[in-house]
Amino acid sequence: MDTVKLNNLSEKLLSYMDFIEGRYQEARKSQEKGDFYTEVKPFADEVKAINDAWKEEAASWVRVERPKHIHFKQIESAYDQIEMLSVQAFYPETSRTRFINYLQSVKYILKVMVDELKLNL
Repeated sequence: MDTVKLNNLSEKLLSYMDFIEGRYQEARKSQEKGDFYTEVKPFADEVKAINDAWKEEAASWVRVERPKHIHFKQIESAYDQIEMLSVQAFYPETSRTRFINYLQSVKYILKVMVDELKLNL
């Protein structure tokens, strides 16, 4: 388990969340879907690579460190929600309420992790 690596991955996912939020707002405003092969898939694949590495490191960190405010179920939920958000951001018909709820949930978990990790770096 590498806390520096986990912190970097968490920070990277947070920056993706900012991009995803902006991309979704853009899609809602223009009412245009992103092109699946040139936009959606390449971005989702890029996020998935980081997300996969993050989940592995985060699960290990939770098992070893037993942080007070983060549990394995939250890691799994955030992982799944990141996967969904990375695709749904490109589609204006995505439910706004659900999108915002997932986004806020993921951001919360990532921020708590980053704060917790910074105490131990």
